[in-house]
Amino acid sequence: MPTRSLTRRSLLESLLTFGAATSIGVPAFEARAQSQYGGSNGQQRGEMGRIAAAFRQQFSVPASSVAISRNGQFVYDQAVGMGDRQHLTQVQQSSLFRIAALTMPITSVTIFSLMEQGKLNLTDKVFGPSGILGTKYGKPPYKQYVTDITVDHLLTHTAGGWPGDSTDPMMHNLSWDQTKLITETIANMPLTRSPGSYWAYSNFGYCVLGRVIEQVTGQPYSAYVQANILAPCGISTMQIAANKESQRASNEVVYFGQFSEEPYKINITRMDSDGGWIASSTQLVQFLNHVAGAPGIPALLKPATIQTMTTPAAAYPQGTTRYARGWMVSGNGAGNWWHNGSLPGTTTVMLRTATGMCWAALTNTRTQPSNEIDTAISQMMWDMVRTVPAWGA
Repeated sequence: MPTRSLTRRSLLESLLTFGAATSIGVPAFEARAQSQYGGSNGQQRGEMGRIAAAFRQQFSVPASSVAISRNGQFVYDQAVGMGDRQHLTQVQQSSLFRIAALTMPITSVTIFSLMEQGKLNLTDKVFGPSGILGTKYGKPPYKQYVTDITVDHLLTHTAGGWPGDSTDPMMHNLSWDQTKLITETIANMPLTRSPGSYWAYSNFGYCVLGRVIEQVTGQPYSAYVQANILAPCGISTMQIAANKESQRASNEVVYFGQFSEEPYKINITRMDSDGGWIASSTQLVQFLNHVAGAPGIPALLKPATIQTMTTPAAAYPQGTTRYARGWMVSGNGAGNWWHNGSLPGTTTVMLRTATGMCWAALTNTRTQPSNEIDTAISQMMWDMVRTVPAWGA
């Protein structure tokens, strides 16, 4: 699906102008508008816009971008605010944002695609002479548990350590490349638990999965994903973010740090497979629609593969929501899968429901404590889609 130069709101305004010129009656126009917008009416779309505006005001969000589809068809999109406040540049629906940990589902889908091709197994070891990466990252003897880590442990955040807290390897030694970072981390940050026994969210684990993809395919992580996962979704401009504001991609927003956070002081390029992609909300919804398919849209993965990918990790604490393999999933039988993303200057969410809806929301800022805006952006999207009862969200 090509990127559109007009949002549906601007398209609606054009239709209104056309209707006035040709004397189209209100009932006829409303029927056209509801068809264009998946059964929603102007009042409902106006309320959705107000919900998003309240979120931006509460958290001082310069710009937000939202896209929603139902049964594979886009029913709403809206990009509002300043993509670049200094130069007074308005955000566009095609604007690219850092997506942070929404990268993890993309990496997970890539891993499972390789499994369907017979190039990987969940039980494959990662490090050591018998591992996929062999001894590329350091030499034996390795620290305790390192050679026990499997692909599945990395997918489920159950490798036994390297958590995404203040000790997160991805946020330290920013001048190191991936090879030195992985080598030094496995040598000097001992695992505290046996793999598979404990869940701890790990950006570093997904960085390692990127190197697994490279080893198996013989291609750079980003190039392989672009050609084999994103291109079949009709996505052509997603790419790995640059570290500096002056290096940002064409049509990429500028990130605004709050509470002394500095979005351009992190090494996001090094975080390629755990948090490095930039995308529009529309592109992320295109990706969501293709993962399991939709009417008229072929699926990237087979149903049995998706069932494995969305099965909760055994070590994740019991609850109504749990972590699977690159996705949070509902534990109450609702069958929803999603992920949130959070970095300095970035708050994001994308979700696929069991009822055929997909949505994504992106911002160019983050507040502290970050869990408040993370929760709020998810709630904003649920409130928006439930404004239209016909969507059945």
